Amino acid sequence: MNDETPPQTDGSTGEAPLVVVRGLTKTYDDFTAVDHIDLDVPTGQVFGVLGPNGAGKTTTMRMITGLIEPTAGSISIDGFDLQKDTVDAKKVTGFIPDRPYVYDKLTAFEYLRFIGGLYGMTEKRIAARIDELLTLFELREWSNGLIESFSHGMKQRLVFSGALLPEPRLLVIDEPMVGLDPKGHHLVKTLFRSLVEEQRMSILLSTHTLEVAEEVCDQIVIINHGRIIARGTLGQLRLESGENDGNLEQVFLRITEETEDERDQAVARRFGNARRSVEEEAS
Repeated sequence: MNDETPPQTDGSTGEAPLVVVRGLTKTYDDFTAVDHIDLDVPTGQVFGVLGPNGAGKTTTMRMITGLIEPTAGSISIDGFDLQKDTVDAKKVTGFIPDRPYVYDKLTAFEYLRFIGGLYGMTEKRIAARIDELLTLFELREWSNGLIESFSHGMKQRLVFSGALLPEPRLLVIDEPMVGLDPKGHHLVKTLFRSLVEEQRMSILLSTHTLEVAEEVCDQIVIINHGRIIARGTLGQLRLESGENDGNLEQVFLRITEETEDERDQAVARRFGNARRSVEEEAS
Protein backbone atom coordinates (compact mmCIF):
# COMPACT_ATOMS: atom_id res chain seq x y z
CA MET A 1 0.00 0.00 0.00
CA ASN A 2 0.99 3.63 -0.43
CA ASP A 3 -0.28 6.95 0.92
CA GLU A 4 -3.00 7.05 -1.75
CA THR A 5 -4.49 3.67 -0.88
CA PRO A 6 -8.21 4.23 -0.20
CA PRO A 7 -9.49 3.31 3.27
CA GLN A 8 -11.01 -0.13 3.60
CA THR A 9 -14.54 -0.41 4.91
CA ASP A 10 -15.63 -2.56 7.79
CA GLY A 11 -17.28 -5.51 6.10
CA SER A 12 -19.90 -5.83 8.83
CA THR A 13 -21.07 -2.21 8.87
CA GLY A 14 -19.85 -0.65 5.65
CA GLU A 15 -18.26 2.16 7.69
CA ALA A 16 -14.89 3.60 6.76
CA PRO A 17 -12.18 3.04 9.41
CA LEU A 18 -11.97 5.66 12.13
CA VAL A 19 -8.16 5.64 11.95
CA VAL A 20 -6.23 5.31 8.70
CA VAL A 21 -2.43 5.08 8.86
CA ARG A 22 -0.32 4.91 5.71
CA GLY A 23 3.44 4.48 5.41
CA LEU A 24 4.03 5.51 9.02
CA THR A 25 7.76 5.71 9.69
CA LYS A 26 9.94 6.99 12.51
CA THR A 27 13.71 7.11 12.35
CA TYR A 28 16.29 8.36 14.83
CA ASP A 29 19.48 9.03 12.88
CA ASP A 30 20.24 5.57 11.41
CA PHE A 31 17.82 3.71 13.68
CA THR A 32 14.37 2.90 12.28
CA ALA A 33 11.91 2.49 15.14
CA VAL A 34 8.79 2.20 12.95
CA ASP A 35 9.11 1.05 9.35
CA HIS A 36 6.34 1.98 6.86
CA ILE A 37 3.30 0.77 8.80
CA ASP A 38 -0.16 0.70 7.21
CA LEU A 39 -3.09 0.35 9.60
CA ASP A 40 -6.89 0.66 9.53
CA VAL A 41 -8.74 0.82 12.86
CA PRO A 42 -12.48 0.11 12.37
CA THR A 43 -15.20 2.07 14.09
CA GLY A 44 -16.65 0.31 17.12
CA GLN A 45 -13.89 -2.22 17.75
CA VAL A 46 -11.14 -2.93 20.25
CA PHE A 47 -8.03 -3.12 18.09
CA GLY A 48 -4.96 -4.69 19.72
CA VAL A 49 -1.35 -3.80 18.98
CA LEU A 50 1.04 -6.47 20.26
CA GLY A 51 4.76 -7.06 19.97
CA PRO A 52 7.95 -7.87 21.89
CA ASN A 53 9.77 -5.19 23.87
CA GLY A 54 11.36 -2.66 21.52
CA ALA A 55 9.17 -3.68 18.60
CA GLY A 56 7.92 -0.13 17.93
CA LYS A 57 4.47 -0.35 19.55
CA THR A 58 4.73 2.63 21.89
CA THR A 59 6.35 4.79 19.21
CA THR A 60 3.48 3.96 16.87
CA MET A 61 0.86 4.78 19.51
CA ARG A 62 2.52 8.07 20.40
CA MET A 63 2.63 9.12 16.74
CA ILE A 64 -1.09 8.36 16.39
CA THR A 65 -1.82 10.55 19.43
CA GLY A 66 0.35 13.36 18.06
CA LEU A 67 2.94 13.17 20.84
CA ILE A 68 5.71 12.22 18.41
CA GLU A 69 6.22 13.66 14.92
CA PRO A 70 6.48 10.98 12.21
CA THR A 71 9.47 10.97 9.91
CA ALA A 72 7.17 9.96 7.05
CA GLY A 73 3.65 8.76 6.41
CA SER A 74 0.13 9.99 7.16
CA ILE A 75 -2.41 9.58 9.97
CA SER A 76 -6.13 10.32 9.62
CA ILE A 77 -8.48 10.23 12.63
CA ASP A 78 -12.23 10.54 12.03
CA GLY A 79 -11.45 12.14 8.68
CA PHE A 80 -8.98 14.69 10.11
CA ASP A 81 -5.38 14.70 8.91
CA LEU A 82 -3.31 14.71 12.11
CA GLN A 83 -0.61 16.91 10.61
CA LYS A 84 -2.92 19.42 8.90
CA ASP A 85 -5.94 19.37 11.25
CA THR A 86 -4.05 18.67 14.47
CA VAL A 87 -6.48 20.25 16.93
CA ASP A 88 -9.57 18.65 15.34
CA ALA A 89 -7.89 15.22 15.31
CA LYS A 90 -6.84 15.52 18.95
CA LYS A 91 -10.31 16.68 20.03
CA VAL A 92 -11.73 13.28 19.10
CA THR A 93 -8.85 11.33 20.68
CA GLY A 94 -8.34 10.26 24.29
CA PHE A 95 -4.99 8.88 25.43
CA ILE A 96 -4.10 6.71 28.42
CA PRO A 97 -0.32 6.21 28.77
CA ASP A 98 1.39 3.36 30.58
CA ARG A 99 2.13 5.69 33.51
CA PRO A 100 -0.54 7.94 35.05
CA TYR A 101 0.76 11.47 34.47
CA VAL A 102 -1.38 13.78 36.62
CA TYR A 103 -1.01 17.03 38.56
CA ASP A 104 -0.42 15.90 42.13
CA LYS A 105 -1.28 19.24 43.74
CA LEU A 106 -4.80 19.26 42.25
CA THR A 107 -7.81 17.42 43.60
CA ALA A 108 -9.48 14.80 41.41
CA PHE A 109 -12.34 17.21 40.72
CA GLU A 110 -9.96 20.06 39.80
CA TYR A 111 -7.97 17.80 37.51
CA LEU A 112 -11.04 16.64 35.59
CA ARG A 113 -12.42 20.17 35.40
CA PHE A 114 -9.08 21.28 33.93
CA ILE A 115 -9.27 18.51 31.29
CA GLY A 116 -12.81 19.53 30.37
CA GLY A 117 -11.69 23.14 29.92
CA LEU A 118 -8.92 22.07 27.56
CA TYR A 119 -11.54 20.40 25.36
CA GLY A 120 -13.81 23.47 25.43
CA MET A 121 -16.67 21.69 27.22
CA THR A 122 -19.39 23.69 28.95
CA GLU A 123 -19.34 23.90 32.75
CA LYS A 124 -22.66 22.06 32.91
CA ARG A 125 -21.39 19.21 30.75
CA ILE A 126 -18.10 19.03 32.65
CA ALA A 127 -19.94 18.74 35.98
CA ALA A 128 -22.24 16.01 34.67
CA ARG A 129 -19.39 13.98 33.17
CA ILE A 130 -17.25 14.32 36.29
CA ASP A 131 -20.11 12.97 38.39
CA GLU A 132 -20.61 10.03 35.99
CA LEU A 133 -16.95 9.10 35.77
CA LEU A 134 -16.01 9.46 39.43
CA THR A 135 -18.96 7.20 40.21
CA LEU A 136 -18.02 4.70 37.51
CA PHE A 137 -14.39 4.46 38.66
CA GLU A 138 -15.33 4.50 42.36
CA LEU A 139 -13.44 7.72 43.10
CA ARG A 140 -16.38 9.83 44.21
CA GLU A 141 -15.48 9.88 47.91
CA TRP A 142 -11.97 11.09 47.02
CA SER A 143 -13.08 13.81 44.59
CA ASN A 144 -11.80 16.60 46.85
CA GLY A 145 -8.62 14.83 47.91
CA LEU A 146 -5.21 15.82 46.55
CA ILE A 147 -4.03 13.45 43.84
CA GLU A 148 -0.63 13.13 45.55
CA SER A 149 -2.37 11.05 48.24
CA PHE A 150 -3.76 8.57 45.68
CA SER A 151 -2.37 5.08 45.14
CA HIS A 152 -1.00 4.17 41.71
CA GLY A 153 -4.20 2.30 40.87
CA MET A 154 -6.37 5.26 41.89
CA LYS A 155 -4.28 7.57 39.71
CA GLN A 156 -4.73 5.14 36.80
CA ARG A 157 -8.50 5.22 37.29
CA LEU A 158 -8.37 9.02 37.32
CA VAL A 159 -6.42 9.05 34.06
CA PHE A 160 -9.11 6.82 32.54
CA SER A 161 -11.72 9.32 33.74
CA GLY A 162 -9.83 12.22 32.17
CA ALA A 163 -9.42 10.45 28.83
CA LEU A 164 -13.13 9.57 28.69
CA LEU A 165 -14.39 12.95 29.93
CA PRO A 166 -14.84 14.60 26.49
CA GLU A 167 -16.40 11.41 25.03
CA PRO A 168 -13.76 10.84 22.34
CA ARG A 169 -14.34 8.82 19.18
CA LEU A 170 -10.93 7.15 19.59
CA LEU A 171 -9.33 5.92 22.81
CA VAL A 172 -5.62 5.06 22.60
CA ILE A 173 -4.34 3.01 25.53
CA ASP A 174 -0.80 1.88 26.30
CA GLU A 175 -0.78 -0.89 28.95
CA PRO A 176 -4.20 -0.20 30.56
CA MET A 177 -3.93 -2.65 33.45
CA VAL A 178 -0.74 -1.31 35.07
CA GLY A 179 -1.41 -0.73 38.77
CA LEU A 180 -5.04 -1.87 38.72
CA ASP A 181 -6.28 -4.46 41.19
CA PRO A 182 -8.43 -7.43 40.02
CA LYS A 183 -11.61 -5.40 40.52
CA GLY A 184 -10.14 -2.63 38.38
CA HIS A 185 -9.17 -5.18 35.71
CA HIS A 186 -12.75 -6.43 35.52
CA LEU A 187 -14.16 -2.90 35.43
CA VAL A 188 -11.90 -1.82 32.58
CA LYS A 189 -12.52 -4.94 30.48
CA THR A 190 -16.28 -4.56 30.89
CA LEU A 191 -15.99 -0.86 30.07
CA PHE A 192 -14.15 -1.58 26.82
CA ARG A 193 -16.99 -3.70 25.50
CA SER A 194 -19.57 -1.14 26.57
CA LEU A 195 -17.72 1.72 24.85
CA VAL A 196 -17.38 -0.06 21.51
CA GLU A 197 -20.79 -1.73 21.44
CA GLU A 198 -22.97 1.03 22.87
CA GLN A 199 -21.08 4.21 21.98
CA ARG A 200 -19.36 3.02 18.77
CA MET A 201 -16.00 4.17 20.09
CA SER A 202 -12.79 2.72 18.65
CA ILE A 203 -10.15 1.54 21.12
CA LEU A 204 -6.53 1.14 20.05
CA LEU A 205 -4.94 -1.00 22.74
CA SER A 206 -1.28 -1.89 23.26
CA THR A 207 -0.55 -4.43 25.98
CA HIS A 208 1.78 -7.21 27.07
CA THR A 209 -1.09 -8.83 28.99
CA LEU A 210 -2.07 -11.32 26.30
CA GLU A 211 -4.99 -12.74 28.29
CA VAL A 212 -6.59 -9.29 28.28
CA ALA A 213 -5.97 -8.85 24.56
CA GLU A 214 -7.45 -12.28 23.84
CA GLU A 215 -10.54 -11.48 25.89
CA VAL A 216 -11.37 -7.98 24.61
CA CYS A 217 -9.79 -7.44 21.17
CA ASP A 218 -11.81 -7.82 17.98
CA GLN A 219 -8.72 -7.62 15.78
CA ILE A 220 -4.99 -7.68 16.44
CA VAL A 221 -1.80 -6.61 14.71
CA ILE A 222 1.59 -7.93 15.78
CA ILE A 223 4.59 -5.64 15.32
CA ASN A 224 8.22 -6.76 15.36
CA HIS A 225 11.31 -4.77 14.44
CA GLY A 226 9.14 -1.81 13.50
CA ARG A 227 7.01 -3.72 10.99
CA ILE A 228 3.60 -5.38 11.08
CA ILE A 229 4.24 -9.10 10.72
CA ALA A 230 0.69 -10.39 11.25
CA ARG A 231 -2.86 -9.05 11.51
CA GLY A 232 -6.40 -10.33 11.85
CA THR A 233 -8.80 -11.92 14.31
CA LEU A 234 -7.52 -14.54 16.76
CA GLY A 235 -8.90 -17.22 14.45
CA GLN A 236 -7.00 -15.80 11.48
CA LEU A 237 -3.80 -15.52 13.51
CA ARG A 238 -4.19 -19.14 14.61
CA LEU A 239 -4.33 -20.23 10.96
CA GLU A 240 -1.33 -18.10 10.07
CA SER A 241 0.75 -19.43 12.96
CA GLY A 242 -0.32 -23.06 12.65
CA GLU A 243 -1.48 -23.04 16.29
CA ASN A 244 -5.01 -24.06 15.39
CA ASP A 245 -6.09 -24.70 18.97
CA GLY A 246 -3.67 -22.34 20.68
CA ASN A 247 -4.42 -19.38 22.89
CA LEU A 248 -3.13 -15.93 22.00
CA GLU A 249 0.09 -16.43 23.96
CA GLN A 250 0.96 -19.55 21.97
CA VAL A 251 0.02 -17.85 18.69
CA PHE A 252 2.07 -14.77 19.59
CA LEU A 253 5.16 -16.78 20.51
CA ARG A 254 4.98 -18.78 17.28
CA ILE A 255 4.53 -15.71 15.06
CA THR A 256 7.37 -13.77 16.72
CA GLU A 257 9.66 -16.79 16.88
CA GLU A 258 13.03 -16.10 15.26
CA THR A 259 16.31 -17.88 14.79
CA GLU A 260 19.44 -16.14 16.07
CA ASP A 261 20.50 -15.30 12.50
CA GLU A 262 17.08 -13.81 11.67
CA ARG A 263 17.19 -11.69 14.81
CA ASP A 264 20.71 -10.44 14.02
CA GLN A 265 19.68 -9.57 10.46
CA ALA A 266 16.63 -7.65 11.67
CA VAL A 267 18.70 -5.69 14.19
CA ALA A 268 21.28 -4.90 11.50
CA ARG A 269 18.56 -3.60 9.16
CA ARG A 270 17.11 -1.32 11.82
CA PHE A 271 20.37 0.10 13.11
CA GLY A 272 21.89 0.50 9.64
CA ASN A 273 25.29 2.07 9.89
CA ALA A 274 24.96 3.27 13.48
CA ARG A 275 27.15 0.56 14.96
CA ARG A 276 29.79 1.03 12.24
CA SER A 277 29.88 4.78 12.88
CA VAL A 278 30.45 4.24 16.61
CA GLU A 279 33.27 1.75 15.91
CA GLU A 280 34.91 4.14 13.45
CA GLU A 281 34.82 6.97 15.99
CA ALA A 282 36.26 4.70 18.69
CA SER A 283 39.17 3.67 16.46
